[in-house]
Amino acid sequence: MTQLWKNQAFTVSHADNSAFVGQGLRAFFEYRDLGINDATKGKFGAHVIRAVPGMESPGAWHSHELDFQMVYVTKGWVVFEYEGQGEHILRAGSCVLQPPGIKHREVRHSDDMELIEIISPAQFDTKDESAP
Repeated sequence: MTQLWKNQAFTVSHADNSAFVGQGLRAFFEYRDLGINDATKGKFGAHVIRAVPGMESPGAWHSHELDFQMVYVTKGWVVFEYEGQGEHILRAGSCVLQPPGIKHREVRHSDDMELIEIISPAQFDTKDESAP
């Protein structure tokens, strides 16, 4: 039986034994699960997301039905456009809090782009949106 502390399990994720997989929200990205979903019984999720070299974003507007979404870029750069906020170039060291339900789109990214995404809850719905 897994020991829990305030309904959370201890977990560690190492890059050398955690594979990136292509089955994720966007086909032009690969995702590495950090084990937070299982450790928090779905209350939170965290991924390392990296660009698939040579693949571009279609720039589709969308929104997410969740309570919290934070993105921190660790490598390369990515351009997001946000409803009422315009385009923002995020590069290594940049962080953005995407409020619940904000319409946004990924416009373009470098082939070496890598970021960390922290979300709550771990499973959420995404809606296609028209441009704001």
